[in-house]
Amino acid sequence: MYDTVQIIHSWWAYLVLLVLIIASVKSLIGYSSKMEYGANDFRIALFTLIVSHVQLLIGLVLYFVSPYFQAFSETGMGGVMKDPTLRLYLVEHPLMMIIAIVLITIGYSKHKKKLTSKPKFKMLGIFYTLALVFVLSRIPWSNWF
Repeated sequence: MYDTVQIIHSWWAYLVLLVLIIASVKSLIGYSSKMEYGANDFRIALFTLIVSHVQLLIGLVLYFVSPYFQAFSETGMGGVMKDPTLRLYLVEHPLMMIIAIVLITIGYSKHKKKLTSKPKFKMLGIFYTLALVFVLSRIPWSNWF
């Protein structure tokens, strides 16, 4: 089961990253060029929200079926924090991804309350770009390709 969930999580991450980059760039361009916020922009923002939440659910399943998870009971939190690999997979990566998804959710919610295009793009640009930075900071690059 672990191998299947890990493959799904890894491939879905490509989609999340692609959609998040598109949404961030489109929001920043829309804000700086004073474009009108349209239905396509809303769809991109919503799709980013949905795809990232699905990835969170897949990631939570992976977290608890992972062989790394047993390290908590074997070595304790101190042992996990001393090992860079365990720390990345059990603490840093999950925490940063949850924070990124919270930022995406906040940005999406705040942008819906704005009435004009510029503030909508600004909210999406700020929160989605911060989420993108958080995601890129803790992807396990050595195992991803």
